[in-house]
Amino acid sequence: MKVGPPLKDSKVATQHDKERVALTSILASGGLTVAKGTVGLLTGSLAILSEAAHSLIDFGATLMTYFAVRVSGKPADEEHHYGHGKVESVTALAETGLLFILSAVVIWEAAHRLLGAPDHVVEATLAAFAVIIGSVIVDFFRARALYRVASETASEALEADALHFGSDMWSSIAVLVGLGGVALGFQWADSAAALVVALFVCLAGWRLGRRTIETLTDTAPVGSAQTVVGAAAKVRGVIAVDRVRVRPSGDKLFVEVVAAVSRTLPLDRVEALKRDVAEAIRTDLPRSEAVVSIAPRALDSESVQERVMVIARNQGLAVHHVTVHDIRGKRSVSLDLEVERRLALGAAHEIADRLEAALRDELGPEVEVETHIEPLQQEAAGREAPPERVKAVQITLSEIAAESGMVRDIHNVRVRETDDGEIVNFHCRVDPSLSVQAVHEKVDEVERDLRRRSPSIKRVIGHAEPSR
Repeated sequence: MKVGPPLKDSKVATQHDKERVALTSILASGGLTVAKGTVGLLTGSLAILSEAAHSLIDFGATLMTYFAVRVSGKPADEEHHYGHGKVESVTALAETGLLFILSAVVIWEAAHRLLGAPDHVVEATLAAFAVIIGSVIVDFFRARALYRVASETASEALEADALHFGSDMWSSIAVLVGLGGVALGFQWADSAAALVVALFVCLAGWRLGRRTIETLTDTAPVGSAQTVVGAAAKVRGVIAVDRVRVRPSGDKLFVEVVAAVSRTLPLDRVEALKRDVAEAIRTDLPRSEAVVSIAPRALDSESVQERVMVIARNQGLAVHHVTVHDIRGKRSVSLDLEVERRLALGAAHEIADRLEAALRDELGPEVEVETHIEPLQQEAAGREAPPERVKAVQITLSEIAAESGMVRDIHNVRVRETDDGEIVNFHCRVDPSLSVQAVHEKVDEVERDLRRRSPSIKRVIGHAEPSR
């Protein structure tokens, strides 16, 4: 199956082109059938009559193609989740059967004339030559137009029609040679030409039938799986491509991909990565519709902290302040576990036990795990503190910062009053060359000292900025 580039026009215009070229094929095959049949009866030429029969079958096939193209253009519905593209394949398979039936009839009659009816007279008239030459010209231009639209829209039904007209052209050339032989006095040349016509028809039927059966049996187009793997593997964050399945249906390729990614990725990043993979596949295979599944993978490069966070996230738990120590060859992990504040201690302890057991399963039974249970921080209603209270807190913070000798320029102080106490946010400046650890410790000291001096403050959040 050929997968061509997308048309420049819209999908509606593409469907219109398919229907238009199929309709003109009906007119062409109908006209050729009448002309060949009339001349074949007048001249008694089996080759021309077989061509007329071939054109008659083509006429019926183009009718089927026209209706198949109209049906295949319908979108997916509740009963046809993958659209109606396979209608074209079924139609092409029916046309293949008609081609083989015609070939069998022609071969039988040609053999009968060659072996049992040598006295049959064929007339090589000017009209016979004219109609066959005209047929060759019509078949050439129709086949070229059909192949073009079939390639642009990946339409099997139109490609089947193109094969019909292409085989007609070559078989008409064989008929011309046969008529030439008859004109020179070789009556058997007509039957021999008819056999050549039958062979052309069989060849066309074999080529069409093979591709159609491959489509109906969901045979992936050659190289499509490798293209999908290459496109997906190029997306940043994809570790491996575990599985690819491609199935053609009409002018579309339905692709299923399982991509392996790090299990530490957050859900929003996973969703974005799935979209990126689908877009990369669509870029390399413009007619594809990809469904991307993600397989989380544990990487050797994961830190212990990352592994702890993954286990907690899988259990739907909120943890922070994860600390890892190696003490005399033994690993120790401690963390803060947030649980619903109204939860009974017994129930909270069971949650902590399950988390600790999962961490030992992940990190090994020898690891030491300690959890600090604390109430989950929840959204609370509050209000801005009076300006004089904000001013007082800022003065106190500035005094504490001056005493620290490292923190300075207290600004952007905000104080909110809640039912549980005051919440203070502030910004400060420190030397940009200091380490994050040193800055964190000094800002923590400021926060603790403020809470000590003002017990009504429940929480303090300091934001350090580099000095200018």
